[in-house]
Amino acid sequence: MQEKVYLYVFDTMSDWETGYLIAELNSGRYFKNGLAPLEVITIGIDNNPVTTMGGLKILPSISIDECMLKSKDILILPGGNTWTETIHEPILKKTSDALQKNNIVAAICGATVGLAKMGLLDSRRHTSNDLEYLKMIVPHYRGEKYYEMQPAVTDSNLITASGTAPLEFAKHVLKVLDVFAPATLQSWFNLYQTHESKYFFELMNSIK
Repeated sequence: MQEKVYLYVFDTMSDWETGYLIAELNSGRYFKNGLAPLEVITIGIDNNPVTTMGGLKILPSISIDECMLKSKDILILPGGNTWTETIHEPILKKTSDALQKNNIVAAICGATVGLAKMGLLDSRRHTSNDLEYLKMIVPHYRGEKYYEMQPAVTDSNLITASGTAPLEFAKHVLKVLDVFAPATLQSWFNLYQTHESKYFFELMNSIK
């Protein structure tokens, strides 16, 4: 059975932080030959609509209670203004279980604060918006020696990223999922990072 992508949605979520990633996963436009696009399913705290930071209203496909991750499914956690609140504890518990079961978990910006609160960054290589900020917001955080000053970091099945690095975040997840050929992924990244048209032609040639 093909893996599915579960995107956690909530009020104040930073909608742009996962834009590059979910667009490519859902469309599959640059996937390797023979690979089908991945179904993106939105998960809400409950079944009520949420409003993103950009003012977009999203009706979750399922609630957290209805989400049953299979072995190859992916869980994506966007940033937002509320990750220090208890309202996110249910998804963080599911995230902890997912990491133990070797599901791929990808967290960006404020979501990394949520992971730190759960102790999920205490023994894994990771990044966030800033080390000192993370230590201030989560006093019991013990993962400083595993913190890397990088836009995005992959440690096995966990990908973390700064909120200023949605493109790098997408690249790391796409690489772990192995849905792009290496040349396609690099030219795709170069195109959006540099805005140079030569990389568009490299990208097109890579998928012929």
